[in-house]
Amino acid sequence: MVKAILFDFDGVLFDTEPLHFDMFRQVLRMEGISLAPEVYYARYVGLTDPACFQAVLADCGRTPVSSESIRRLVRCKTEFMQASLRASLPLLPGVSELVESSALRYRTAVVSGALREEIALCLDLAGMTPMFEHVSAAQDVHEGKPAPALYLHALEALNRQLGLRADECVAIEDTPHGIEAAHQAGMRCIAVA
Repeated sequence: MVKAILFDFDGVLFDTEPLHFDMFRQVLRMEGISLAPEVYYARYVGLTDPACFQAVLADCGRTPVSSESIRRLVRCKTEFMQASLRASLPLLPGVSELVESSALRYRTAVVSGALREEIALCLDLAGMTPMFEHVSAAQDVHEGKPAPALYLHALEALNRQLGLRADECVAIEDTPHGIEAAHQAGMRCIAVA
């Protein structure tokens, strides 16, 4: 029996994947690196910001990279991203209604490798914050998707209120990394094409 629906954020609730790509590309361009869309979507989509920057820099032969350099790149991308989100909120059609109706029947949470600030801003601007019992974000775990850590973090948080098993949860995901993470956490998954 399904008792909880755990929504990914980027690409499931909000059409932010193109924005993420644009922001990564802008920041990397300042570092003298060109990032093609087909490469981003094939290799890096679904990774946390630090993991994405680390992977791109490693693939370009720019290793080792200091943790301070990665933090600087993430801060820069975050500033660009928040400005873009405030200018135009990319809420996917029908999502607000889906989440609202889901929250009436199931426990709901956001499980995302996105930064908490980005998630909170979008949910607030869309008026969706009260629809979710919990948010697990990049800052909550050491390993992003495809590791199951984010889903297990959300399950643990939901269990503080009322017992819930992994097999009673359905994840909604849009990337291979996310699908793998949900399955590794023992959850069923609906994949958005």
